[in-house]
Amino acid sequence: MTCIVGLVDGDRVWMGGDSAGVNGLDITVRADTKVFRNGDCLIGFTSSFRMGQLLHYRLEVPSRDGDVDLFRYMVVDFVDAVRSCLKDGGYAHRSNDVETGGTFMVGLEGRLFTVQSDYQVGEAVRGYHAIGCGSDYALGSLASTAGQPPEERVLKALECAEMFNGGVRAPFTIQSSLRRPQLALTEAA
Repeated sequence: MTCIVGLVDGDRVWMGGDSAGVNGLDITVRADTKVFRNGDCLIGFTSSFRMGQLLHYRLEVPSRDGDVDLFRYMVVDFVDAVRSCLKDGGYAHRSNDVETGGTFMVGLEGRLFTVQSDYQVGEAVRGYHAIGCGSDYALGSLASTAGQPPEERVLKALECAEMFNGGVRAPFTIQSSLRRPQLALTEAA
């Protein structure tokens, strides 16, 4: 199920997701969205609606000291908060002493990260990424629409995924993240 598309455009991240809930051959168009904001984070999920609900309503996004590298923050502080949230919410799985969660994307401070089910954090150098069963179609679309407006690119990628994958359905939710923080300028006295 699912197609989540993320795209970095300057100091913003654009993210879109479909509305399909899939169980075997059954599909339900869901009212609860797979793309949302939690604090300064723009989050889009696949894997499980329960995981997404925990990330949306229960996850307390930790604050980041401005001196801490953003990637390090994501790998250490953010993932530790996610792991605790998923464990406390009864979603994290443990098998053979290996803990797993689910897959989701995070747009933060103008950068796009993917958190995999083993909690590894990735950041694609190409400036866009897609996850879920429709991801291959979405990635092909994103590669072919360079230079077009970001919201249009995300929409086209989702439409392409829906056209070719039975687990992706409109309506689509598309949001952009907060702008990357700028250094504060002080007035000279």
